[in-house]
Amino acid sequence: MACELMREKLDAYVDGELSPSDAQQFGTHVRECSACAIDVLERVQMKKAVSVAGKAYEPSAEFRRKMLREMIKADRGRRSWGWKLVLAPAALVLIISLGMMLLVGREKSRRERTFGELADMHVMTLASATPVDVVSTDRHTVKPWFEGKIPFAFNLPELQGSDFTLVGGKVAYLGQTPGAELIYRIRKHQLSVFIFQDRGDNAAWASAPVSQLSFTFETWSKNSLRYYVVGDVSASDVESLSKLFRDAG
Repeated sequence: MACELMREKLDAYVDGELSPSDAQQFGTHVRECSACAIDVLERVQMKKAVSVAGKAYEPSAEFRRKMLREMIKADRGRRSWGWKLVLAPAALVLIISLGMMLLVGREKSRRERTFGELADMHVMTLASATPVDVVSTDRHTVKPWFEGKIPFAFNLPELQGSDFTLVGGKVAYLGQTPGAELIYRIRKHQLSVFIFQDRGDNAAWASAPVSQLSFTFETWSKNSLRYYVVGDVSASDVESLSKLFRDAG
């Protein structure tokens, strides 16, 4: 695919708006074209800068609760005691419903932000001239490399008999928390496996593969660690690699 055509799709790729087939084709081109890789990196960095700036003005949970209390207080002042008695049950249901909606919406938004940040890191890895800091197909070489660089240990799966090949790894950061990013190859595509300490605040997230931003994600917790698998591949490929990690060690 010509670079001119690729550049027309750069923004759509970074924003996760391409179809799965186009995203796979674009990812292959980026790994082979340094000029397009640089363009992708620049756009991802700009996207992250805008995201950080946007979060600076995001209302806190305490602010939302305060505004809800003020609204309820003002509403009570306008009503007579008779209407208060009649509408009290409905108001209670409304408050509970609003609280649940805020909670669910906030959790969904946080999950989408996390997946978006992981997708950005995955794209930056694919576009980088040096995608990993330790290059090896041997898990016994890659795993010890992380000792002293991150505050936890993890196990890597045996790949014999599978379609996956270990490319290497590097230290990654999610919310200023250090962790590991492992790169695996299947056919002509690459997947990132991120491992961080589990803070227990995303235990309710579905563990089955989900599609978002033209990528497929899967996440789960094991031995106090949180695993994320992301790639522009099919859900079955993500699930297969995830199962290898679940069964490791």
